[in-house]
Amino acid sequence: MKWITRSHVHVDRVACPWLITRFVDNEAEFLFVPKNQIKHIAAATDAIPFDAPEVELGHHDGRCSFESIMLKYELKEPGLVRLAKIVHAADVAEDLDTDPIARGLEAIATGYSLRYPEDEENLARQFEVYDALYAWCRLQVANG
Repeated sequence: MKWITRSHVHVDRVACPWLITRFVDNEAEFLFVPKNQIKHIAAATDAIPFDAPEVELGHHDGRCSFESIMLKYELKEPGLVRLAKIVHAADVAEDLDTDPIARGLEAIATGYSLRYPEDEENLARQFEVYDALYAWCRLQVANG
């Protein structure tokens, strides 16, 4: 399937493709476009929009897009739930200090954006960060 979001990825727009690829659609193809073109290109390509204004898989009821995807696809594994809290805090500015890992994840996202301004390369390189963070989250919830 094709998935579409805003270009110039940051925390949620990296975390969501990671989540989609690992748990929803392992053959996902991602399109990154200017915000004002999402609806048009989504319709033309039959892509599923995420982390964009006025889309189902966006920010709703206090959730970030990562959490909206987890809700829609009924992803409830405890390690993912822990990761969702980190992603939420790193992505939602007013909640940045609600998780001790969030500032670090936001800093990593900023650093990757500076080093890899092309969205596809940024994702390819940051997925390893999310794999490692997810492994840590699984360990944390297993150890109580």
